[in-house]
Amino acid sequence: MRSTTNYTPTDLTSKNKDLKTLAHLGAVWLSLLLSVSQAGATDYFVNNNTGKDSNSGVSREAAFQSLEKLSNMQFQPGDKIFLAAGQTFKGELRLVNQHGTATAPISIESYAWKGATGYFTIDAKGKAIGILIQDGSYIRVKKARIIADGYITAPGETETMRVGVKLEATASKTCHHIELDSLLIEQVYFENKGFKRDAAEVKTANGSQRYGWGIRLMATKAGSEIREVDIRNSIVRELSHTGIKLTGMAKNIQWIRIHDNQLSHTGGPGIQMSEVKNIHVYRNSVDHSGSNTDSRKWSRGSGLWTWSASHVLIEHNRFTNANGPGDSAGAHIDFNCDHIVLQYNFSANNAGGFCEILGNNYNCAYRYNISVNDGHRIKGKNGAFQEGKLFWLSGYQGDKQPKQGPVNSYFYNNTMYVSPELMSKIAIEASSKGILIMNNIFYVMGGSKMVLGDQNKKDDTASKLLDGIVFKNNLWYAASSWPADAPIRDAEPKFGNPSFIRPGGMRVEDYIPVATLLIREKGLPVKLLPGDYQGLLQGLNPTVDILGHPVGDIPPIGAIAPSSNTY
Repeated sequence: MRSTTNYTPTDLTSKNKDLKTLAHLGAVWLSLLLSVSQAGATDYFVNNNTGKDSNSGVSREAAFQSLEKLSNMQFQPGDKIFLAAGQTFKGELRLVNQHGTATAPISIESYAWKGATGYFTIDAKGKAIGILIQDGSYIRVKKARIIADGYITAPGETETMRVGVKLEATASKTCHHIELDSLLIEQVYFENKGFKRDAAEVKTANGSQRYGWGIRLMATKAGSEIREVDIRNSIVRELSHTGIKLTGMAKNIQWIRIHDNQLSHTGGPGIQMSEVKNIHVYRNSVDHSGSNTDSRKWSRGSGLWTWSASHVLIEHNRFTNANGPGDSAGAHIDFNCDHIVLQYNFSANNAGGFCEILGNNYNCAYRYNISVNDGHRIKGKNGAFQEGKLFWLSGYQGDKQPKQGPVNSYFYNNTMYVSPELMSKIAIEASSKGILIMNNIFYVMGGSKMVLGDQNKKDDTASKLLDGIVFKNNLWYAASSWPADAPIRDAEPKFGNPSFIRPGGMRVEDYIPVATLLIREKGLPVKLLPGDYQGLLQGLNPTVDILGHPVGDIPPIGAIAPSSNTY
């Protein structure tokens, strides 16, 4: 399978001898330049207890004291800024127009002091941002803990948000090659403790008031661009809105990797991205998005969702316990997207549901995922204004636009478990064009029913026939696992119990089927939908299952390919 973020630059030196000679001379010149740059690089130290801003900062004994001192300096490629581990620095660290190089990045990290190792802490209470990287390049930040719990004095009208780490590109500028590694961002709130949001706020599209955010990438000015950012190994938790949020315009945020992070108890979504392209999200854990444990939280949000995004691969993530009266799926594809693929993810106990693909979306897929008790929300109960749904296709693309699509939605080789006490709910818009539902396991024990999908515009399920349907070869626990009045039905259903190792469990391995004769090599190869000439960027037929087992020429039914027959 091809990741959306793997690419190889053109090798110009292979074109002719003259270019080879020119490239060699250029490499020699670059080597000399880098050696000069690296030779001039400086290590700076910051210690809140022993330092003074009047010091040189170039040794532990002559350390600086404040973040303000660093924010007013101009750094060179290869410079390293060390802040004392275990210490708290108040204020914000602003890195504006700071540039390292590929071989000599500027780095900010901690150093051991008096037995303390690990994080240094920035307390940005009352500040807009804990760490700002604006119009910079080749910068690394590692082992920073950031808190920002409210304000000190009443905030001015110009303030709109509080952010742990913000990457920003201003008009006609680029921010690129930034690494955020092993950060701890927590307790980020705009308001002080005791503030209570009114009940209507959770019904707004994204929240209309002031919030705290974890990591934000923002390129919202003409000509701005953010690219080549790596966010990894970090913990983001307990804040009033989104954990990691990407906001661009005209797809000007590109080539971003978000991986191996843990996000929990965010008041909004765990991860959200808008106007982006070529994004890889993998091996993250998102738990309790839309958390309502603090009255300052928005209290609504999917584990992850995309809007107006292109070429996004979301794989090997864990989305659990999303909360909220609307949306709040494990991961959902909002409108105006294309080529979004969710594969090899584990999704469980998410109020809003498992699969959600909205309008004006093209060539999106859920495949080889496991879903456990997703979509348990009941409209009208505990303030819910939208039903939770196991499977939802909607043409919704905004209140002012007519229903359209989604177009070419691929849903195959997923394993879904719904326990007996829950009713599985389905919503399918008639505007959907091109639907493939194949090789899935619907282990739905408590029955199913059709519901309205969108809370603002009622679904259109009767005015026209749905086009381009391939719905066959799924394994059903019972005939009642799919609504009898659904506008489409499995043309070649299979029935049986796959006998999972531990149904209802919270591990991928709990859904290994014991009844392998029902599963192994019982799937059908996936082909292009009628009228679709693009398919999926990663290809239609993966070579491995969710556990990394080889799939072979004949795929299994469900997300796991058993290696041998049991009975």
